[in-house]
Amino acid sequence: MAIRGAEGRENRTMWDNALHYFYEAATLGSMRLASDKIGVATSSISRQIAQLEQDMGVALIERGRRSIRLTEAGRLAFEFHRNQLADRETLLNQLQELREVKTGRVDLAIGEGFFGPPLIETIDGFQRRNPGIAIAVASSSSAEIVRMVLDDEAHVGMILNTTTEPKIRTRAVVEQPLMVLCSPRHALAAREAVTIAELQDTDLCLPPRGFSIIAALAEAQKRAHVWLEPMLVTTSIQMMREIAKAGRAVTVLPRISALAELDQGTLVARPLLDDAIEHTTVSLIHRLGRQLEGAPARLLAILEAKLKSWS
Repeated sequence: MAIRGAEGRENRTMWDNALHYFYEAATLGSMRLASDKIGVATSSISRQIAQLEQDMGVALIERGRRSIRLTEAGRLAFEFHRNQLADRETLLNQLQELREVKTGRVDLAIGEGFFGPPLIETIDGFQRRNPGIAIAVASSSSAEIVRMVLDDEAHVGMILNTTTEPKIRTRAVVEQPLMVLCSPRHALAAREAVTIAELQDTDLCLPPRGFSIIAALAEAQKRAHVWLEPMLVTTSIQMMREIAKAGRAVTVLPRISALAELDQGTLVARPLLDDAIEHTTVSLIHRLGRQLEGAPARLLAILEAKLKSWS
C-alpha cells in the first residue's frame, strides 16, 4: 500500500509538471517561449506535452504549426489548469486573511456571571477592529460550557473555577472571588466583610441551581450550617445588578460582573468570608489538541490579558 501511495504521489507530481508546461506553452503561444520562461529545454517541454497527451488519450495541440493552437481537448485541459491556479490563489488569499485576522469566526461560551460592560466592550472592540470576524457568544453553566468546548461547539470557554476534565486545557486562571454586591446605602455596605450567616437575614437576589455560583454558595452554607433562601431567583445578571443598585436586595457575583457599577459607585463589593469562596477563580479554557489560529487565537490572547487586568 505504501508503495502504491508513493507511486501515486509521484504520478500526480509528473502530471502536474506536464500540465504546467502545457499551460505555459499554450499561454505564451510557443514551446520556445515557454522554455525561456520555465528554464528547461524546449525538447523537455515537448516530451512532457506528448506524455500528457498519451496519458489523457487525446491530442491537446494541433501538430504541424509553428505556434501552438489548442484542440477542443486542449482547451478543456487549459481551462482546467487555469481554474486550478485560480482556486489555489483563492485558498492562499483566504489563508493569508485568516493569519491576518481579516476573516473567520469565533465561538465563545461564557458563564452568565461574567457578562458586563467590560467583557461586552472587549468583544465589541475586537469586532470593530476586525469587521470581517463573526463572533457567536453562548451563555451557560460551567458544566455545559466544558461540554461545548469538548465538542468543538466553542473555541474558547470562560468558567468559574477550573475543571478536572483531562481533555480540557486551561489557558489562564485568575483569582476572582465571589463578592457580596449591594447598594452603597445598604446596611451591609458599612461592613468590611460579610459572613454567610449574615446573608441569612438579608434579602437576596441569586441565580438558580445549575450556576457555579449557587454550587459554591451551597458548599459554603454547609460549612456554616446555614440555609439561604433568596427573595428573587433569576438567570439575568443584569437584573441582579439592578435589584442590588436599587437597594432592594443584595447579590453574590464575581467582581468582574459589576466592574462598571463598582467604578461608578452605584454598587459596592464586600468580601464573603469563606475560605473556598475567597479563592474562587475564573478560567479560560479550550480543548486540548485543538490548534487555535487566526481570529480565535487572537481573541483568546486579548481575553487573557483583559481577565488579568480585571482581577
